[in-house]
Amino acid sequence: MTEIQAGQIIRVRSRQYLVEEVTPSASENGDTRVRLACLEDDAQGQQLQVFWEREVDAQIIGISSWESVAKKGFDQAKYFSAYIHALRWNCVTSTNPKLFQAPYRAGIEVKAYQLESLRKALLMPRISLFIADDVGLGKTIEAGLILREMLMRQKIQRVIISCPPSVVRQWQSEMENRFGLIFKILDRDFIAAQRRERGYSINPWTTHNRFIISHALIRDEFYAASLRDWLSDFSPGSMLILDEAHNAAPASSSKYAVDSQLTKTIRDIAPRFEHKLFLSATPHNGHSNSFAALLEILDPQRFCRGVPVKGKKILDAVMVRRLKQDLREIGDTDFPERQIIPIIIDNLPTDAPELKLAELLQQYRTLREERLKNAPKSNIVTAMLVITSLQKRLLSSIEAFARTLKVHRNAIQRQAENNQSNYTPLFPLSTSKNFPLLVQTPGSDDDRAEIPEEEVQAEEDFQMTKATQTAALDISQQELKLLEEMTEIAEYNRYKTDSKTEKLITWIKENLCPELGKKGATWTNRRVLIFTEYTDTKCY
Repeated sequence: MTEIQAGQIIRVRSRQYLVEEVTPSASENGDTRVRLACLEDDAQGQQLQVFWEREVDAQIIGISSWESVAKKGFDQAKYFSAYIHALRWNCVTSTNPKLFQAPYRAGIEVKAYQLESLRKALLMPRISLFIADDVGLGKTIEAGLILREMLMRQKIQRVIISCPPSVVRQWQSEMENRFGLIFKILDRDFIAAQRRERGYSINPWTTHNRFIISHALIRDEFYAASLRDWLSDFSPGSMLILDEAHNAAPASSSKYAVDSQLTKTIRDIAPRFEHKLFLSATPHNGHSNSFAALLEILDPQRFCRGVPVKGKKILDAVMVRRLKQDLREIGDTDFPERQIIPIIIDNLPTDAPELKLAELLQQYRTLREERLKNAPKSNIVTAMLVITSLQKRLLSSIEAFARTLKVHRNAIQRQAENNQSNYTPLFPLSTSKNFPLLVQTPGSDDDRAEIPEEEVQAEEDFQMTKATQTAALDISQQELKLLEEMTEIAEYNRYKTDSKTEKLITWIKENLCPELGKKGATWTNRRVLIFTEYTDTKCY
């Protein structure tokens, strides 16, 4: 077999590789160990080590003499010119930050403005870039272009993408379909599979070079500890892509802020990466100290938590932010102006169930406030949280209100039946923390975003029950009468068409099929998206 040397191009296992290192065997009959780097587009730079003599299809490519080359004659001038220019272009790109390859290796239609992030990233000795473009401008594509370019230039080998749980699969699909990059989703199933195949003690991070992990898991010490072991104190050629990076900012406005668990985790692991890429359409949460703390994680050389970020110049050095309005001003017609047109529903009868329930619920709130005026502050806050939740649900739909009102009323009745005169609330303090689903529905970064809606509803009902019991002692007969009256109205009307639904149906007929009901009526190409906060309203 021909002697193999570093720098040669070989074909092994049906792929082309560059020989990076050849380690001869210490014994006479041993095998030569060869370290390779893949040259194929879909796995460029991926490392592989083989025993050369053991490979069945191994061959060295490109061995020929000048005599054999000359016998083929000369190429036509235009073809040779195209070849030599392409060769020169490829050679220059690896060191010239102003020439890009990634846009031509991606299955996308690249917009001109999306190349600005790539240009700015390549001018940095180590990427520390915050892409803060408006929603819908393609932050994922911009991150993919930067990642693809860096892989082609062989400047990175390890990539970790951390994103909200709801978009983990989307990130994996986008990277594979648009950029030909295979990412493994690191979750409980992946770890279990690796332990079955490689042993319980395996560090799952060592099994691949590109991973996607959700915010919910990376802040768990079980996953973060093994990631730190994989990265060590500093990992050259590594990149962290943090999607929805504003979630890692401290949420408090105090001078040094209060770090969440995600903030602590990202602050700990970020310095271990050579390159960092943060993505968020809302980078600033309104608190300058929190924003400075987030930028410090990205670039501790320029920013310091507790020191407000002053000056556009220092921010432009690490941030790319464009709004749709900015692109419209320079002539981009892909982003039409958003118009918010309110549709007013008026002239309802005084006995309309929506109005009647709102009036009764306000009376119920007033009675509760009067009864609890001398109660502990935590009980008052929790009691008002219950009322606010009922009001929000009534604004959504009578169906949503009816179901939650039933949970609220049953909790009061169970407590009265048990005669719990010495009842101690389960969560007497920190109401917004202990009853998060009464404050708002789960967001994309919530652990509950990936579980079935029925389970979320069950947990919400549990929180409503506990919050109700916190302030349900000594409830007055007037309150009980109002609850009964509201229940009768809600149960009677919950399956009927309400005024909002009727208005929506009318609007759809007028704007999507004006001649609906007539022979030959056709629908327009317009589409309607209907957003609801509660699952009950969606089902209704």
